[in-house]
Amino acid sequence: MKQILKRLALACTRLLFTIMLGASVLPSAQAAAPQVRTQGPGFHRVMVGDFEVTALLDGTHAFPIDAVVEGVSKAQIKRDLDEDFLQAPVQGSINAFLINTGAKLVLVDAGASVLYGDCCGHLLANLRASGYQPEQVDEILLTHLHKDHVGGVDASGKMAFPNAILRVNQAEADYWLNPASKSKAPDFLATFFDAAIASVAPYVAANKVRPFIGDIELDAGIQAMALPGHTPGHTGYLIRSKGEGMLVWGDIVHVASIQMRTPEATVKYDSTTTGAQRSRRSVMDMLATSHYTVGAAHIAFPGLGHIRRAGNKYEWVPLNYVGEPGK
Repeated sequence: MKQILKRLALACTRLLFTIMLGASVLPSAQAAAPQVRTQGPGFHRVMVGDFEVTALLDGTHAFPIDAVVEGVSKAQIKRDLDEDFLQAPVQGSINAFLINTGAKLVLVDAGASVLYGDCCGHLLANLRASGYQPEQVDEILLTHLHKDHVGGVDASGKMAFPNAILRVNQAEADYWLNPASKSKAPDFLATFFDAAIASVAPYVAANKVRPFIGDIELDAGIQAMALPGHTPGHTGYLIRSKGEGMLVWGDIVHVASIQMRTPEATVKYDSTTTGAQRSRRSVMDMLATSHYTVGAAHIAFPGLGHIRRAGNKYEWVPLNYVGEPGK
C-alpha cells in the first residue's frame, strides 16, 4: 500500500511540474494586435408608422464653438459642455435621412461630401452599406443650401443621384443661387454661395430642380415646414404615417448641450438672429407637445430622439435602440 501511495505522489509531482513548465512556455496575450480605430458603417434604421427611415452619417468634424456660437458667455458654454462630459471643439455629426415610403425613396439632405475635407463624404458609402443604391433615390429634399447639406448631391460635376429630383424652398434657391446675393453677404459666406451653385448645377442642367413655396405636401406623408432664420428659406420636413411623426429639422440646433439649455444661443452663420431663435423655440415647443421624433442634422449620430421641456429649457432624449425595426 505504501508503495502505491509513493508512486501516486510521484506521478502527481511529475504532472504538476509538467503543467508549470508548459505554462512558462505558453504564448503571451496578443496585445501586439494593431488597434483598428474606425467605426462600423454609419447607418441606423427606425420606423415611422409604415415609413422606413434610415439615418446616414456623412462624417463628423470639429465644430469651432468658440468662434461660431453667439449669444451665450464662454463661461456658460464651458459649464454646459462640462455637464455633458464634452470639451471644445465638439465633434459635430453631419446626418442625412433616407425615407422609404413604400412608393418613393426620398433623401433629406446629402451631407458635405468633399466640401469639408477628409472628415466627411461618407454618405454614399453608408447609403450602399444600408442596402440602397444612389440610383434608387427618387427625390432629394434640402433643408437649406449650406455646404454640409447640399455638397453631397454633387459627384465631381455630375449628379450623385442620377434619377433624383432636387427640391428646395423657393426663397432658399433665390438667395443662394443668385450671384447678386453674394455681393451683399458677409465675406465668410462667399464660398457658401459658390458651393451651392456648383453643387446643384448638374441638376439645373438636367432640368431636375423643383423649388416649392410654403408649407406644402411634397409627397404623400411628407410635408414641408418653413423654419426660416438660419437661412432665408430654411425648411424642415414633417413625416407622418399611421399616427406617428418625425420632423427632420435641418439646423434648428447645432450644439445640443448649449442650445437646449439656452435656446437663444445662435451661430454666426444664421441669416437673422431673431428668426433663428423664433423658429427654434416654436419648433421645440411643438415637438415637446406632439412627441414626434426628431431627425437632427448635427446632434450626435444617428441624430434621432425626442424633445422634452424642462422649465424654460429643453432636453434631448435619444431614441432607444431597436435591433430589428419594423418586426
